[in-house]
Amino acid sequence: MNEITQSFAEFEKIPLKDYAERAYLDYSMYVVLDRALPHIGDGLKPVQRRIVYAMSELGLNAGAKHKKSARTVGDVLGKFHPHGDSACYEAMVLMAQPFSFRYPLIDGQGNFGSPDDPKSFAAMRYTESRLAPYARSLLSELGMGTVDWQPNFDGTLKEPVVLPARLPNLLLNGSTGIAVGMATDIPPHNLREVVSACLRLLDQPKASVADLCEHVRAPD
Repeated sequence: MNEITQSFAEFEKIPLKDYAERAYLDYSMYVVLDRALPHIGDGLKPVQRRIVYAMSELGLNAGAKHKKSARTVGDVLGKFHPHGDSACYEAMVLMAQPFSFRYPLIDGQGNFGSPDDPKSFAAMRYTESRLAPYARSLLSELGMGTVDWQPNFDGTLKEPVVLPARLPNLLLNGSTGIAVGMATDIPPHNLREVVSACLRLLDQPKASVADLCEHVRAPD
């Protein structure tokens, strides 16, 4: 009995109320900051950002040859995003569907679903993909020291905290996500209108929302 008591004495004792409160808060912050909601800087969720970055590291730019989607998913999971392969591939497919993204970030080859059945896409071993030309607006300044970097999950590699977007991708492509106590549902907007509003804001930093709405009439 003394041995059992001694072994338990080595563990930290925390009231269940305090532990549950702290654990739920930690989980909530993780979901809010690192899973379900996009970053305002590049308009991407963490898995989307890691897919785009991993594809750029593989050399899968818009002018490259398509490569098996399974290769990209493997790199994303092994280097940056240690989660389920099916969820990662589905996020990748969504970025290639022109009916899901106003400006697709990925150029897919093969069956990537249809507007009637977006989830009817083929398995990752059959499809091929590369980055779409639009993705250059998120990656072109990556090597210029414009963003901060952080260690990946095992500390062996570095990944960008956010991509150096030259355009407000969050407005252009919109986003939908449900976190803990927070959610987002932003519709997409027209590229020409948003860029025109950005130029107006650069010329007139004190421009009001009404002024910007002269350029951006409505969601696209």
